[in-house]
Amino acid sequence: MSNDYGKTPQAVSELTHLQYEVTQEDATEPPFRNAYWNNHDAGIYVDVVSGQPLFSSADKYDSGTGWPSFTKPIEADAVTTRTDRTLFMKRTEARSAGADSHLGHVFDDGPRDAGGLRYCMNSAALRFIPADRLEEEGYGRYSHLFDTTTAHTPEEQS
Repeated sequence: MSNDYGKTPQAVSELTHLQYEVTQEDATEPPFRNAYWNNHDAGIYVDVVSGQPLFSSADKYDSGTGWPSFTKPIEADAVTTRTDRTLFMKRTEARSAGADSHLGHVFDDGPRDAGGLRYCMNSAALRFIPADRLEEEGYGRYSHLFDTTTAHTPEEQS
């Protein structure tokens, strides 16, 4: 897997209609009717457009919103933010640093003990790589995040 996480015309052309609307046109998928809001498996979430690693299941939590929510990106520079003034309000939009894909929004109502942020993401912008497939999918450098014999998501630990 290349470390160049840019957007290519081929990658964009392979997106589903919903993936395209979310990542390229800043749409939002419906809550509770998306692939990862209730996923409790260990692994990482990557940009569906570029494959850039974005979030770890170790930082995922149930926010009750119906979208996958994380306390922080897998690496500080993986996600960029900008002010979003649509819908008659001011929000912080989250985008992938490599392909500039729209991911969702960042709110300040996350768990206080984990920094207080909630990265509220669209499943359609993400692809999940299970911990036991990281090596074969080219993400072996993230294997250290998961000891597959004892890895648990925050929901399982409570």
